[in-house]
Amino acid sequence: METEASENPQLSDKPDLAPSEDSQSLSKTEPLEKVLNETSKEITNLLSKYANIISTRTALDSSYVQELDEILKEAKAIENHLKQKREMLKQRFTFIANTLQS
Repeated sequence: METEASENPQLSDKPDLAPSEDSQSLSKTEPLEKVLNETSKEITNLLSKYANIISTRTALDSSYVQELDEILKEAKAIENHLKQKREMLKQRFTFIANTLQS
């Protein structure tokens, strides 16, 4: 009977603590898994929000770059126009000065 009891733990005279410990550890892991799942969902949600914000900021920065490029093109066009006007004025003043000298 002793060999049978040692081979089969359910038939032994010793109280078996393993199943109760297993059930306690299972009951402890279920809330832990729930917390981990909720935390994972929160992290995923926050990362998604962060990605959207970064995407929006990138688009906004890109629009700023385009706007600055347009302003620079316009400024260069104005600068070229003013240079042409100055050159035309020089030519007119030179013509007027030559006319007055003769």
